[in-house]
Amino acid sequence: MNFLQIIVLGLVQGAAELLPVSSSAHVIVVEKLMGLDPSTPEMTFVLVMLHTGTMFAVIVYFWNAWREHYFHSVAVFRKVALNVVIATIVTGIVGLALELLIEKAFLKGGAKAEIEALFSQLPLIAGALFAVGLLIIYSGMRQELNKRGDDVKARQACWIGAVQGLCLPFRGFSRSGATISTGLLLGVAQRRMEEFSFALAVVLTPPVIAKELWRLLKAHSETNHPLQLLHLALPGVFGMVCSFMAGWLGLRLLSRWLEAGRWKLFGYYCLVAGIVVFAMGLAGL
Repeated sequence: MNFLQIIVLGLVQGAAELLPVSSSAHVIVVEKLMGLDPSTPEMTFVLVMLHTGTMFAVIVYFWNAWREHYFHSVAVFRKVALNVVIATIVTGIVGLALELLIEKAFLKGGAKAEIEALFSQLPLIAGALFAVGLLIIYSGMRQELNKRGDDVKARQACWIGAVQGLCLPFRGFSRSGATISTGLLLGVAQRRMEEFSFALAVVLTPPVIAKELWRLLKAHSETNHPLQLLHLALPGVFGMVCSFMAGWLGLRLLSRWLEAGRWKLFGYYCLVAGIVVFAMGLAGL
């Protein structure tokens, strides 16, 4: 993998990660077109570092809104933090249970039975894109009928966390698309749900980075020299910078489209993308 490929992947990831169209699906398709294997430890580590770049973009973009809505009093901060913790715990329970089920039941529990083996399966990605597209369209229709909007409550945080857990093993099932859609269906105000969804992303990203870093180091257990370790990590760090810049621009677009009531259009895009990815899978890519 060369630096030009990393730049392309970083721009694709950053542009799509914060839009509800599954950045992972887009990155995997581009990797396939480049002749790369998305399921290898090197590529999954690059992917999570790209997520790290967009995580920093989230922090920069939402900082003023979070400070205004979440940090203006201790009581409000405690309430929001509790909901984030609740959603994250539920995500961990659902995500880990689903991962174990897939690895033991469907991947037969062998030595190479890792959830990352699914990341290169285009038909599965196509199905996930189609599913999240339908969810986004449905939530957009319900949102148009129901103009009220509340803050996230504990019960809603549980449902949002559970849906986020379902997203973890399936590339194509957009995390932001699924969680924001779930919040909209539960009556959460779209701006509040957008802020809450990306707050969850900030909390979720570090443990995912640790998991994929451990997987990368395990695959290169013979590597212990600092320069060798730096060589392994450098593509991810470089990609993180690219995804940060593209991610910040992506966030600005997402906010404008949400505020303009165009949420459903992302769903239609996912349906079309699902058909294209499925066709690529049939073509043997």
